Amino acid sequence: MTIMSAQFQPFLDRIVADIERTPGRGRSADYIPALAARDPRRFGMAVAELDGTVYGVGEWREPFSTQSITKVFTLALDLAREGDELWEHVGREPSGNPFNSLVQLEYENGIPRNPFINAGALVVTDRLQTRTGDAAGELLAFLRAESGNPALDFDEEVAASETAHGDRNAALAHFMASYGNIDNDVPVLLGQYFRQCSVTASCADLALAAGFLARHGIRADGSRLLTRSQAKQVNAVMLTCGTYDAAGDFAYRVGLPGKSGVGGGIIAVVPGRCTLCVWSPGLDEHGNSVAGVAALDRFTTLTGLSVF
Repeated sequence: MTIMSAQFQPFLDRIVADIERTPGRGRSADYIPALAARDPRRFGMAVAELDGTVYGVGEWREPFSTQSITKVFTLALDLAREGDELWEHVGREPSGNPFNSLVQLEYENGIPRNPFINAGALVVTDRLQTRTGDAAGELLAFLRAESGNPALDFDEEVAASETAHGDRNAALAHFMASYGNIDNDVPVLLGQYFRQCSVTASCADLALAAGFLARHGIRADGSRLLTRSQAKQVNAVMLTCGTYDAAGDFAYRVGLPGKSGVGGGIIAVVPGRCTLCVWSPGLDEHGNSVAGVAALDRFTTLTGLSVF
């Protein structure tokens, strides 16, 4: 089935109606106190076409905490600067373990499995920090430019909450530093990382910001951020590693490259066609939005848009 642009809105309307009838929506992330109070039944979804046209449903313009979704953009920004050298410091394989696991680092000599588990994201942020002097600021400027929303900003309450409960991330960073895989002082790196994860944005903002991945590396202004091959690499790692240790199930159900965050958001990419973002704070045991995965599953089923 080929879906014309004007037909996106009816599908979104159908999806939100289906989601409203779905029982059991998971629970908000409670290990980050600033996120724990979110109502797990809230829902928004947006689709952005390659030209920047956006369709939405529900609370698609409501800002939420992006959390690990930002790892995609930090990866792209660093990959654009250093190319394949990055892959000497972080792998491209699914971990099969929770996103904050220490288990694999010791017997893999401080090289994280992929850029989307916490250890891997710390490495990527560290390398971007070395190259820019302000990794979080570089990320924020990029998101503002691609989304067209200059009001995007960090949530200092969320950053402080994560800092106060960031012992596991500190342990990961110190452990990798002991193997020489971290360049910057660990406190500096952690400050950058927690600010990066605290960015607040809406479904519309994130769907637009991810558009370069659907345009094979081309930014909203027509300039090139990534080569076509690099954009393919980022999408491939999203497909295999983007939803924590449930990436196989996500690929099976949704069939798109995607990246989730414990704030309840998920971005997904249909290369050459559009990008999506869905938000609902109720999470499953893996840290993925229950309603978000269900909505993306419905989208690809109803529209026939998938990489398979």
